[in-house]
Amino acid sequence: MSLNKTELVAKIAAETGESQATVGRVLDGFFNAVSQTVAKGGKVSIPGWIAFESANTAARTGRNPQTGATINIPAGKRVKVSVGSKLKAAVK
Repeated sequence: MSLNKTELVAKIAAETGESQATVGRVLDGFFNAVSQTVAKGGKVSIPGWIAFESANTAARTGRNPQTGATINIPAGKRVKVSVGSKLKAAVK
């Protein structure tokens, strides 16, 4: 089972009694806040559930899978997502 954004908004709206438009705006605001904070190097943490943060990656050597040639991969940034204890327990 998986949920896309529309289905998630509908499910939250049904559980909270709020309109889908309101839930959609709140969800959009949440993701905007997370992306802006992480882009600036900050961390967003919802204790027990999930945490988002930026992580630096070191430059490294890789290999082109089609040709086998060695390539240099520059240093960069990625997003690190950590799962909290409540979410881990819910999955078990």
